[in-house]
Amino acid sequence: MRDELMQTRLQTLNPRQREAVTYINGPCLVLAGAGSGKTSVITTKIAYLIRECGMPARRIAAVTFTNKAAREMKERVGKMLPGKLGHGLTVSTFHTLGLNIIKAELKVLGYRSGFSLFDPEDAKALLRDLMHKDAAVDADQINRVQHQISQWKNDLVTPQQALSHAEDQDQDYAARLYEAYVRHLKAYNAVDFDDLIYLPAVLFEREPEVLARWRKRIHYMLVDEYQDTNSSQYRLVRLLMAERETFTVVGDDDQSIYAWRGARPENLEQLQDDFRSLKVIKLEQNYRSTAVILKAANTLIANNPHVYEKTLWSEMGRGDDIRVIVNRNEEVEAERVASEILTRRLKLSAKWKDFAVLYRGNFQARLLEIKLQHYQIPYKLSGGTSFFSRNEIRDAMAYLRLLINPADDNAFLRIVNVPRREIGPTTIEKLANYATERQVSLYDASCELGLQELLPEKALFRLARFNHLIADVRKRMDQGDALAAIRSLFQEIDYEGWLYQNASAPIVAEKRMANVWTLIDQLERSMQRNDEGDDDGSEETDDVEAAISRLVLRDIMEQQQEEDDTDKVQLLTLHASKGLEYPHVYIMGLEEDLLPHRNAIEAGTIEEERRLAYVGITRARQTLTMTLARQRKAFGEMLNCTPSRFLDELPEDDISWEGRPDKEDPEKKRERGMDAIAGLKALLQ
Repeated sequence: MRDELMQTRLQTLNPRQREAVTYINGPCLVLAGAGSGKTSVITTKIAYLIRECGMPARRIAAVTFTNKAAREMKERVGKMLPGKLGHGLTVSTFHTLGLNIIKAELKVLGYRSGFSLFDPEDAKALLRDLMHKDAAVDADQINRVQHQISQWKNDLVTPQQALSHAEDQDQDYAARLYEAYVRHLKAYNAVDFDDLIYLPAVLFEREPEVLARWRKRIHYMLVDEYQDTNSSQYRLVRLLMAERETFTVVGDDDQSIYAWRGARPENLEQLQDDFRSLKVIKLEQNYRSTAVILKAANTLIANNPHVYEKTLWSEMGRGDDIRVIVNRNEEVEAERVASEILTRRLKLSAKWKDFAVLYRGNFQARLLEIKLQHYQIPYKLSGGTSFFSRNEIRDAMAYLRLLINPADDNAFLRIVNVPRREIGPTTIEKLANYATERQVSLYDASCELGLQELLPEKALFRLARFNHLIADVRKRMDQGDALAAIRSLFQEIDYEGWLYQNASAPIVAEKRMANVWTLIDQLERSMQRNDEGDDDGSEETDDVEAAISRLVLRDIMEQQQEEDDTDKVQLLTLHASKGLEYPHVYIMGLEEDLLPHRNAIEAGTIEEERRLAYVGITRARQTLTMTLARQRKAFGEMLNCTPSRFLDELPEDDISWEGRPDKEDPEKKRERGMDAIAGLKALLQ
């Protein structure tokens, strides 16, 4: 018997979308152009497999790349699966899927429960300690080694393989650090972000019984944003699905803009080689942009080589010409964009959040911010550093976490040597191995008598001193004023002095210490808050443990927060704009060395820069404006700029130039002058 609700849902899809949803007999690649409704296809296909095909939800796994995308997908599927139909369904990021596999296979992998997850900053701190053994190293060198290790893990290269294939002294050094880094992580009972994919993929290749167990568990996979997968992510999907060949991957090679973090758009091509029965379905109808915008996108991206050809089209009407504005310099460019947003908002009766300004590098936003502030235009700048992601706040949070939970190994590892106590990675490795044998936390292990057989007297003394510091503060917290004990802790360890030693300037250290006191103030406010659940509205004093726990939760929530939906102009990089859309889009800096970027020109990776421009163009729904400057200041010197080669690749008939006499239409110039006067009049009224 057919599911009537499902049939009704299928009828809302276009023929290609419907084909993508109902094809379930083999491997399927859905080439989904920008704005073509790919999320609808994925979510409807999940519901179709469960409601129409009778597949248990627990046998289906859908993966994507961001928590936000996973949440949106889960919510949309939930509306199509009432009751318990969706029970057991996996909708998550790649990394969450990997984390679940690791948790389920801890014994096979050789980890104990309660393992720690190192984020990039934790990993960098470990590498810094390991590298200090040889010489004082700068941040750039640490970043290079960290990037290299990440690449090796993404390509499933073991430390031994990296060492045997090292081509020069630098690679040999990085490979030896890789080996030490992996050994220390294992001793700490910790994994890093790359391990969340690397460990399951390597495990499945080496342990056929484990792979067979997971193949029985997952019968169908759906992968979103497939063009962004790296080698290890592709290998994970291939290993899980090689037997049944029941999967759907959705992607767009024209929107692959993350090669710098390991994404391989060629994974789309690799699918055809690995799965000979692969069915390719193209989604080319766009539901977002006007015909002019899509024609510009199609014409630009046609300059890139393609394995699969596709052409976006829409029924949204022709729309306005794309405007290209040439400005005297970068200050005039920022002034023009800000003033235009002000007048066009009035003219179009639009909201501030209908406007987005995109750019290649964050530095381009500085002048624009000043101009927007001058006109009192509200804006949201994406990509700023959140309060909880600052190093000094992470240090302070680690101290707070350890004070309320001495078994928090991740917190212990972060601050046992911050400020520096000369407790090196070798000491920590031996402590970690001892803790694993004894099945106790690092904190508890640090004061056990058995350590005397493993560590020299100096190391034992330094660990004991740290242990006594934490124990003393915990005792004072229990005896009286917990906040006073916490404040005195940061004074006793001279955290401010540590900041001054490591800051680029005294003013920077001062601001960082102020952030720490702000965190303590937030803790105090959290302890003395009105409990909304009390009928009498009386004030309730919480204990410090509950207050710190709330701060930790707030930290997690801040990392996962939804997009700010307040009425503000959106400022963001082209990379950050992927997946978003706006009625009116400005793309700034259409110049050689900026878009395409100088590094890409020198490295010969222009194709990815063209895809980045394509992503920017396809964010626009109604109007698109591109700007450039004839001169731009760099290193204190005013340099002449060359227009971007991408401008020459746009359809000439659909472009309206301003500020370029040889291209400009005099009648349109007069109309713009009249519009500007009308806008100013409206503003004054």
